[in-house]
Amino acid sequence: MKLLRVVHMGIPELACRGRQEASKWLERIGVAGRAASPPGEAATLLEQFRRAGPARFFEGTTHAETPRLITQNVPAYRDETVAVADAVCQRHFDLLGHRGLTFGDPVDWHLDPITGRRAPRVHWSRLDPLDPASVGDSKVVWELNRHQWLVRLGTAYRLTGDERYARTFANDVRAWMRANPPGIGINWASSLEVALRLISWCWALVLFRASSALSPELFVDMLGAIRAHASHVERYLSYYFAPNTHLTGEALGLFYAGVVFPELRAAPRWRDLGVRILLQQLERHVLPDGVYFEQSTCYQRYTIEIYLHVMMLAARNAVALPPELDERIQQLIDVLVAVRRPDGSIPSTGDADGGWLLPLATRAPDDFRGVFSTAAALFGRSDYAWAARGVAPETLWLLGIDGLRAFEALRPAPPAAPVSRLFADGGLVVMRSGWDARAHHLVFDVGPLGCPINAGHGHADLLSIQCSVFGQPCLVDAGTYGYTAEPRWRDFFRGTAAHSTVVVDGCGQADPAGPFKWDTRPRARLHRWLSTDAFDFADAAHDAYRRLADPVVHRRRVLFVKRRFWLVVDDLDGRAEHAIDLRFQFGPMPVAVDPDLWARARVAAACGLLIRAWAPVPLKAEVHEGDVAPIQGWISPDYGQRRPAPVVTYSTVTRLPLRIVSLLLPAEDVFAAPPAVAPLLADPDVPAELAGLVTRGTP
Repeated sequence: MKLLRVVHMGIPELACRGRQEASKWLERIGVAGRAASPPGEAATLLEQFRRAGPARFFEGTTHAETPRLITQNVPAYRDETVAVADAVCQRHFDLLGHRGLTFGDPVDWHLDPITGRRAPRVHWSRLDPLDPASVGDSKVVWELNRHQWLVRLGTAYRLTGDERYARTFANDVRAWMRANPPGIGINWASSLEVALRLISWCWALVLFRASSALSPELFVDMLGAIRAHASHVERYLSYYFAPNTHLTGEALGLFYAGVVFPELRAAPRWRDLGVRILLQQLERHVLPDGVYFEQSTCYQRYTIEIYLHVMMLAARNAVALPPELDERIQQLIDVLVAVRRPDGSIPSTGDADGGWLLPLATRAPDDFRGVFSTAAALFGRSDYAWAARGVAPETLWLLGIDGLRAFEALRPAPPAAPVSRLFADGGLVVMRSGWDARAHHLVFDVGPLGCPINAGHGHADLLSIQCSVFGQPCLVDAGTYGYTAEPRWRDFFRGTAAHSTVVVDGCGQADPAGPFKWDTRPRARLHRWLSTDAFDFADAAHDAYRRLADPVVHRRRVLFVKRRFWLVVDDLDGRAEHAIDLRFQFGPMPVAVDPDLWARARVAAACGLLIRAWAPVPLKAEVHEGDVAPIQGWISPDYGQRRPAPVVTYSTVTRLPLRIVSLLLPAEDVFAAPPAVAPLLADPDVPAELAGLVTRGTP
């Protein structure tokens, strides 16, 4: 721990970290951290769990009718689940964006098969999980050891009754406990990962409770290991290490252990501590407008999942929660419904790690329908049902027949809220032409770089835009790709050049200082927002380039003439000569730039998006796709995946100040001649707020 960091710690943090360091030392010398078997006869404990456990767990997992309900309402789900379970039995794992990973047979629980590196089997405090040279990509190793695939085995068992899945569960858990005694190895190096594995084991025990493969001896061993898991999480809570979804996920793990296994002596303490942390952190993590403070839609979804689970488990176990919790969770969901694209997907902002709290179904990272469906049934919200596009299997596993009835009682309808919205606290502007499937849609990021703690999951994407035309995503966030294994790719995907904004002098808006750190913390400021039935207008600026030798301020104004086009006006204010690079990052689609500098992107059939930029100095227009020197023209649809995707750049080297005006024109036929457009870059008769273009004819 660096001395400067210690000097700035408060007394509570010093005390907490001191206790944790002492616990690590005691574990290393063998005084603490050992697992112990719970008191009682094994057969009796298992029988008690089989009899009383289901009433403490989610209704859908315990009701005999759930498999039939799922087969009737989501017919394709059974085959998909069986395919996943069969692959696991054959030792092939789909983890994050990786398909068919193999870890050997028997499974090597410490191996990263991507790099071939194996984490040393030493006390977890002796490991650096962020060091790819010694452990490979810890994210991949941890994803296997979350044991969420045990839940897929369990759902397949409930749907089919096939004992192969139960035997695989039993054999793998026994093998894991032998290879991972408490405190030893990388799989104890993150309290969040320990908590998520605990949650998976709770689900597996309930789903396999009727199988003979769950023997009394295995149950008692797992119960002792669950106690060791919960004790470890409690001892090493991320109060100061990562007080974000790490801390709330850990708190949920404690709550699970406390309510599902009340026979454990510490259960009441774990239950109460879990609830207390979750309620405290909700107010710290969720901004007044409902945006999650890490500036990430992925982690916003994680947060919603965590709180939905605690709500449902609390209701099943008569644990009182404050009534205002419902409203705060709905605020979080309302944001996702508002930013949802016309095709139903959710645009990515900030980091997206490809993980889920509990993946009961196979979904793309931008598919949040399972969350919307469950929330619709819980809160009686017809707009959530509309966003879900039908009841999801997750809802049926969680809520059972009551969840299905609640969902079917709703009449799905778009939100009553305005189609275009500003989330001022979180810094998100949403412009859309309507709620229909062929609507035009744009998200304008006017927020800070990540959360106030360390911006670890934030991207240098200030004033970036994403848009859909005719209902199809066109300009997109490039994604995340990875965290620690390949630093140069990590830095590209979270850097400014991977986003649809302006790069000055080849510099990002901030320089990386590690995989989850930045050397500076630039901020954007919204100057004005106006929305009417005819148009939307947003005006914002950021200070990231004030750090240059000749300070530069980037101001961006976006005008949406609804159902017709967007104007994007970029002002770069400085005094010296600078290299200016205006970037538009597309998804994987055909994009070309013609000699007149029109960029033509086709999203479906002949329709798509036309882009043209104007400036008082010559602009050079190029398309880059799959370049590696420098890296540009890539997207990452999931963790560990990357693929070429076109980025259009308009660049110049000139003395500032400079104004660039861009027209983003949805076109039914991108191959047709574009409209005649005349620039008004410095016309004294045009108000400065709206200076841009005049079109001749109707675009």
